[in-house]
Amino acid sequence: HQLTYNQWMAIMKQEANAAAQNQPEHLTILAGDSLSMWFPPDLLPKDKTWLNQGISGETTEGLLQRLKLFERTQPETIFVMIGINDLIRRSEDDSILSNQRLILQRLRRNHPDAQIVLQSILPHGGEATTWEGRDRLLAIPNSRIREINDKLAAIASEEGIQYLDLYPLFSNEQGNLRPELTTDGLHLSRQGYIVWQSALILFDRLKPAANSLEEDAREVGTR
Repeated sequence: HQLTYNQWMAIMKQEANAAAQNQPEHLTILAGDSLSMWFPPDLLPKDKTWLNQGISGETTEGLLQRLKLFERTQPETIFVMIGINDLIRRSEDDSILSNQRLILQRLRRNHPDAQIVLQSILPHGGEATTWEGRDRLLAIPNSRIREINDKLAAIASEEGIQYLDLYPLFSNEQGNLRPELTTDGLHLSRQGYIVWQSALILFDRLKPAANSLEEDAREVGTR
């Protein structure tokens, strides 16, 4: 039996309220869709207290509406990854980008002391995809995702937000999601989460020198 969106919302609210009440040290929030939601807890970097606010199927509009669920928390860092479900639902790029900007602005207003990090949208597996919505996914060229990511990087810069470009770590020479990092061309395998984990660890270590992140994380990902 799968939980409904509203049931997941209730769980998110409950967990966020507990974090707001207890105010754990080094609170770090994952905000996003199923990719964040299924991040294996044992792979999340150990030196932080993680609050996972990912919901399967989430869109930029949905996330924007539920930022209030964790507005009373006092996180050190908030990692945002959102947008692939908008594309699957055939949203226009402009609406995805404007919602992303609103999400960043609202997070900055609600959490002025937090470091907010916008992560890129990941590529999909192309022709190798086996996910049930394969046709909808294949209607989105990965080149379009790259273009959106370029615009997201610019928005993050304009809003004074850190941008973490995970796309190169997950894509192969054809620009598709690397087969060993995915279960179905959309969702991530454990190996995929290990690559993401290494990027989060390196990002934390290299905050002042985020430019060298891509090179280092690619090395970790291919080991």
